[in-house]
Amino acid sequence: MKFLRSVAAEMKQVSWPSKKQLRKDTLVVIETSILFAVLFFVMDTAIQTVFGWILK
Repeated sequence: MKFLRSVAAEMKQVSWPSKKQLRKDTLVVIETSILFAVLFFVMDTAIQTVFGWILK
């Protein structure tokens, strides 16, 4: 029980983000994920093309 009480006390000290900040941070994560997905797609396609030329 002591553990649960200390967890509850710690949770009261947590600084939660505002809705505006949460929305902004979520958008940054989504944009970054899309950017990396496109980057990996382009790199994968380029590598496959180069290996296709080499192996022909």
